[in-house]
Parts: sequence; C-alpha cells; structure tokens
Amino acid sequence: MFDSLSERLNDIFKRLRGQGKLTEANIKDALREVRLALLEADVNFKVAKDFINEVQEKAIGEEVLKSLSPGQQVIKIVFDELVKILGQHTSLLEIKNKPEIIMLCGLQGSGKTTLAAKLAHFFRRRKPLIAACDVYRPAAIEQLKVLGKQIQIDVYSIDNCKDPILISKEALQAAEEEDYGVLIIDTAGRLHIDEEMMNELENLKAIIKPTEILFVIDSMIGQDAVNVASEFNNRLEFSGIVLTKLDGDARGGAALSVSRITGKPIKFVSIGEKPKDLEIFHPDRMAQRILGMGDILTLVEKAQETIDKEEAEKLRLKFLKNQFTLDDFLSQIQKMKKMGPLENLLGMIPGFNKNVLDQIDFNPDQIKYVEAIIYSMTKLERESPHIINGSRRKRIAAGSGTNVSEINRLLKEFAQMQKMMRQLTSGKLGKMKKMFF
Repeated sequence: MFDSLSERLNDIFKRLRGQGKLTEANIKDALREVRLALLEADVNFKVAKDFINEVQEKAIGEEVLKSLSPGQQVIKIVFDELVKILGQHTSLLEIKNKPEIIMLCGLQGSGKTTLAAKLAHFFRRRKPLIAACDVYRPAAIEQLKVLGKQIQIDVYSIDNCKDPILISKEALQAAEEEDYGVLIIDTAGRLHIDEEMMNELENLKAIIKPTEILFVIDSMIGQDAVNVASEFNNRLEFSGIVLTKLDGDARGGAALSVSRITGKPIKFVSIGEKPKDLEIFHPDRMAQRILGMGDILTLVEKAQETIDKEEAEKLRLKFLKNQFTLDDFLSQIQKMKKMGPLENLLGMIPGFNKNVLDQIDFNPDQIKYVEAIIYSMTKLERESPHIINGSRRKRIAAGSGTNVSEINRLLKEFAQMQKMMRQLTSGKLGKMKKMFF
C-alpha cells in the first residue's frame, strides 16, 4: 500500500545521504520534497504541514548539521516523527471483563462485517460471539453467518428483526448466560454520515455500554478519512481505529492522518481477505516499512506462528542425512503461504521493496505451478527425484499444465537447494547457520 510513498522517500533520502555536508538550505529542499510526497499520498495537509515543521525544527539544529553523518540523523528524525503521527505506541484492546463488548462502527463498505469475523478469529481462545446487528444492508446477516461457519464461531441473530438494540441486548444476555468471553457487535453503516445513523449508534452505546468502540475505516478512502473519523469520534468517542484493505493499492494517506487528527490509536490493520489477515498495529514497524527499513519483527512473529521448533529440528536432520524430499518441500511451501502473500513477506525484509521484486521478475503465481508440478508426481518420484527421466517429465508436465522446461528448472533448483541446506545445517556456511537454526 505504501509502495509509492516509500519509493519517493527513499529517493529523497538517498540523495540526502549522498551529500557529504548538509546545510539548512539543502535540508529545507529535501523536506519540501517530503511534504509533496506526503500530500501526493493523500496525507491530510495539516498533518503534513505539522510533520514537516517538527522535522525541520529538529533537523536544522547545530547538533545534526555538525554530526559525522547528518543525512542519517535527518532520516532518524523523520522516522521518529512518523512514529508519532502513527500513534507513538502499540495500543492493545483492554480485555478485562467477561464478556468483553467490542462495538464496530463506520461507513458502509468499510469492511465491518468481515472485520467482525477476523476479530472473532483473533480472540478465538476467549470463546467469542458475534451479534449480527446490521439489519439494513441486504444479506449482511447471512454474510456474517457464512463467515462464522467458516471459522467455527457462533453468530447471534434474530430472524426478521429490524431492531439492532434488541438484537444486541439479547446477544449480551446470551453471552453472559453461556459464558462467552467476547461479544463483537457488527453495526450497520451508511453510504454517508447521517443523523439517523449517528442517533442509532449513540443509543446502542448508551444501552450496551461497550468496553471498546472501534472505528473501522477503509484505507483507500483518502482525504475524506479525516472528516469521517472526526465526525464519528465527536459523536461516539471511539476508543480505537482499525484500518482495512491495507493490502490494496491506495496511497496510504488515511493511515498517516486519522490517528493524529482524532488523537485515538490505530489498534489493528486488515491486510487481506482471510480470517487470519488481521495484525496488531505497531507504529514503529509501520514507520520502518514506509521508510524501506523492512519489518523483521513481524516476519519473525509470523514464522513462529506457523513453524514448530520440534518440526524444524526434524527438518534440519533430514537435510543433514540428505532425506529432504519434494513432499517436504511442498509442506514448507504450504506453511509459508499461511504466513501471508509472499510479496508481503518479502516486503518485510530490509531493502526488499517493490523495485527489487520487479527486477527479479517475481511472480507470486509461480508457486501455484510448483505445487501443481509436485502434485502431478508419484510418491516415488517425490522421494527420489533422480528417477524422473524424459518420459516421466512429459507425463508430469501434461498433468500439471506446464512444460518440460519448467519441470527441469524445478528439479535443478531443488537439487541446488538441497546442496545449500546440507552445507547450512552442517555448519559449512559458518555464521549463517546461527541465523536459521
């Protein structure tokens, strides 16, 4: 999402680092370009102006200009101010009561219904219940029931009921009686802010008394995000913000504006369509991504969620004994897919931005072809790839919808990987071993 802004900022800072000595004049020139980049990314003009003023005030100080690496100092100041704009600290939901009541609000199309299911999946260990209170949008309740069934989470609804307050009250009673840990209330949205909508949400808040009110906003909304967020906050005083569709191609201005304008923290970001595609928002990590510094901590956390230590040790022994098969390779591909889209994961590696992906002709769909090729092999062929002769390659190509050259490439790359991993696990690659095992 922040690709365009990240590229612009990286170009500006590359020129800044290349200058041996910085002056007040060239810092101001660079910051003028940064301001333009922020405005082009749909950042609110007041937020952009305040940001530049704060950076400039600190960057033209004597301590920075006379330092050994003034360019790096300026970048550090930009990073610190970006973190401030994004909320300064990670803000978690406060789960104290049982059931904890989380109310979602926002415009129609912001992704509230899908988010309700994602939050339920996030809190699945606390036995969540979702209350289907969007009684206006056609099929909204049915959509929530389908999502609930997919993730095996209960959804409370009342057939033919058009009273969201009644549904919420009865859902709360059911949550209390049946020992649910979290009650998530999916409210109705509108295409625009109107008095009827706000009154309904205010009444719902007064009666249900939610612990958390999360304002859900589509990251692709752009400049209007500030006005919408301010109006909702004035009427409801929400406790936090959730940015949805962060995996889209929007310019990212909403993320850099709503928290500063409302004074409320961004608590979650939605990064995909699957139930697990919800992340706790870390301002410092997001600032690192925007400045092209990567996000190793999030990458490690995702790996820890999908990779078992005991299994990793078994895998290491397989490499050592030259017993790593194409079945094992397929299994690792599928685990990696659970961590999220590969291009997103690579984007968390410092310096591995969209430009790098374009240069190496990266195609995420290629993984599908690799899977199809391996699935088209017999069990014996997966265990002993060296037996795959010309006729077998033709059969595998026909079965996977690929061609023989692609089969050859996969087998060659697999053999090279086996060799490299044997060296890695046996210690022949020195310090690299410690990075992986």
